[in-house]
Order: sequence, then C-alpha cells, then structure tokens
Amino acid sequence: QVQLVESGGGLVEAGGSLRLSCVGSGGTFSDYHLGWFRQAPGKERELVARITTVGSTQYGDSVKGRFTISRDNAKNTVYLQMNSLKPEDTALYYCNADILPRPAWGQGTQVTVSS
Repeated sequence: QVQLVESGGGLVEAGGSLRLSCVGSGGTFSDYHLGWFRQAPGKERELVARITTVGSTQYGDSVKGRFTISRDNAKNTVYLQMNSLKPEDTALYYCNADILPRPAWGQGTQVTVSS
C-alpha cells in the first residue's frame, strides 16, 4: 500500500515562495503519475499540477507560470515549487499518486498566504 507524506507548507506573505515535498513509500514511485491538488474552505478539491511517469506536466489555469511540479524517482519524491503566491492560493495541499484501482492521497499540508 502506497503512503504519501507531504511537507513544506506554512505561512507566507503575498509574493513569497514555498516549496512543497511529498515522499512516497510502499510502491514503485516511478510507475505512477503524480499530482498536487488543493482544497480551500467551502470549495471543491482542484487540480494544481500533475506530472506523468515520463515527465510531462499539466497545470491548473490559476497557477500557470507561477508553480512548477517536478519529481525525483530515486528519492520517491514529488515537489511543488510555488512562486508569486497570492492570498487565493491559501488551501490545504494534497499529494496524489494515480494508482489503479484506488489512487493514493497524503494527509495534506496547509499553505496560508497573507495579504
């Protein structure tokens, strides 16, 4: 069973940067497409960024040009570099591994951006 643990969240001022990390265990990390999702209070969970097994990336419209997803399969880790943060980026950020039949999710790391 794959387990994911996120870290790197915190409180940052608008315009600042954070780097989130997600470490996986219990599976072959390089076999999975990986993603970052976020959920703000009262809103649905939304895709932030996704990276395939071959390194192709996809971003949500609201973060394009500001966030970068990357992966290090040797370290079983996926990263999310977040620059030019805005108050509307405030949310609980979750790591996801696209595993069939049941995707794996981490517990989340809180990101709060003050104005």
